[in-house]
Amino acid sequence: MNITANALPGLEPRAPAYAWGQRVIALDDLVNDGSYPDHPADALLAARGSVGEVVNVGHAPELNEPVYLVQFDGCVVGCLEIELVPAPPGLLPETGELT
Repeated sequence: MNITANALPGLEPRAPAYAWGQRVIALDDLVNDGSYPDHPADALLAARGSVGEVVNVGHAPELNEPVYLVQFDGCVVGCLEIELVPAPPGLLPETGELT
């Protein structure tokens, strides 16, 4: 995805639904779209139901969509909101580390 600063001039960025440090769940299998040259194309990066933590929030102006970098068990994956749901409180012990 090519992100450019002036793709939609005058359009206010949509506020993100998820915040840094928030735990989220992958709604579908997340596979390599070519962004990970060390992995084969279409390699599974995070399985459906995997719990991850938002480690950064960006914006794709051409879509006017927030983009999330989510840490899933050793792999950071770029995700859109439609690929995630918030993890319910108490799903995992709050240890500060993902399990």
